[in-house]
Amino acid sequence: MKAMILAAGRGERFRPLTDTLPKPLIPVRGEVLIERHLRQLAAAGLHEVVINLGWLGQSIEDRLGDGGRYGLAIAWSREGWPCLETGGGVFHALPLLGEAPFLLLNADVWTDYPLADLARRAAALPDKDLAHMVLVPNPPHHPRGDCTLAGGRVVPACAETHTFSGLSVLRPALFADADGGAFPLWPLLREASIRGQVSGEVYPGRWSDVGTPQRLEALEKLLEKT
Repeated sequence: MKAMILAAGRGERFRPLTDTLPKPLIPVRGEVLIERHLRQLAAAGLHEVVINLGWLGQSIEDRLGDGGRYGLAIAWSREGWPCLETGGGVFHALPLLGEAPFLLLNADVWTDYPLADLARRAAALPDKDLAHMVLVPNPPHHPRGDCTLAGGRVVPACAETHTFSGLSVLRPALFADADGGAFPLWPLLREASIRGQVSGEVYPGRWSDVGTPQRLEALEKLLEKT
């Protein structure tokens, strides 16, 4: 089973830091975000990882190498700049990912979600389903949420909402009607959920979208207490 890490974005809200340092290489209490993902994936038994590259991508590739020191093998999906956004980035990497369901992680997410559980979800994904999404309680910066979980199925947002964590299992067939180029992932997931093809779960544990210096500071303060 393979995993993909989305690491091509610029991290505009972290500028000027990200003018010279790609956001996936930002450290949280001394541990680089994307390296933490790699160690967690290896510990969960996943040893083939695809990483897409865009902004300052060579810096990421130079840092991580072939993945051997993390106990895995990295395949690089080089997009150049501007990058292809989340959906276009995955579509571009499909030849490297194969035909089976795969794990997808945002490089700028910090969480203690057990990735071995997500791998088991991928292995057991029903044929009719195109995705499984990990949701979290809505954070202060996204109070309206993204979608609703009803009976283990993801549906468009209604009464009670949750936020997409950036962790998911995807089946390549989710992109069957995509044409390539730059496009976001969320509309594809939403359309699949409307058709009843997306399962989900809500994870109540620790999670942070490290999208701004303020959220990074808040996460580091939280981790200092635990």
